[in-house]
Amino acid sequence: MVAAASREGRSLRIGADLLTTGLDRVLEHETGDLTCTVEAGLRLSTLQAALAPARQRLSLDPPGDPTIGTVIAGRLSGPLSHRFGTPRDLVLGATLVLGDGTVASSGGKVVKNVAGYDLGKLVCGSEGRLGLIVRASLRLHPLPVARATLVVETARPAEAVTLLRGSQLEPSAVDVLHPGRVALLFEGGERGVATQLEAARALVGGAVAAEDEIWVESRERQAEALGRLRFAPRDLANILTTLHEAVVRPSAGLAYVPHRLGGVPSAAARRLRRALEERLDPVGVLR
Repeated sequence: MVAAASREGRSLRIGADLLTTGLDRVLEHETGDLTCTVEAGLRLSTLQAALAPARQRLSLDPPGDPTIGTVIAGRLSGPLSHRFGTPRDLVLGATLVLGDGTVASSGGKVVKNVAGYDLGKLVCGSEGRLGLIVRASLRLHPLPVARATLVVETARPAEAVTLLRGSQLEPSAVDVLHPGRVALLFEGGERGVATQLEAARALVGGAVAAEDEIWVESRERQAEALGRLRFAPRDLANILTTLHEAVVRPSAGLAYVPHRLGGVPSAAARRLRRALEERLDPVGVLR
């Protein structure tokens, strides 16, 4: 389909003309290496269910239940991005269909890999404009034995986040639900989680909360957001003074806000995007 569209000079829309729903298999799962290779139409929940018997997971938790291809193309993430990063940090390799129908693969199936161009990271956040993602190799993590959530009600969330950053605590998630709350997630062994929870309460106060309620709220508010604001993590306090309501991920420098934001990419960013599109999809099939 893509090759024919390229020859005929017409465009295709991923998600409408091109669907990956039939590409829904786990192709490989190397439990010892903590890696897997999957097709792009596989739903995130289906992948997590397949990994669970081995006590492993893909440490991405965006809102909804997107396909792996959508997660990568949209660079989607959730609260766990505080500790585990975004898709760009977890994609080891990818197979794409380029705008002329060429099938291109890059990267590998192991965490330490230096061969070839890193198309996997290049297409993270590309929204399908550089190629159709059909397969990906992913880095996994062990499922935690224990989890605990601490919610801190505070009028000064930036101060609480600064205290946490200066400590030896290692939360899996830190979300500011602005205004008024900071949510912390601790994962690991039972003793380690209990120790970190106690230390966090001594540092910033707060109360232990029902495990998933606030994270469900955080992802729901993220899904409903109409705008996404980037900022330098050191500017958290200043950003919060400009926002009436937001879900803020301080370590990622991201704020999900309920209103649309103006602005356009810089001229340098636009030039780079055009150059990549012309190299990988010169006819504009996937635009």
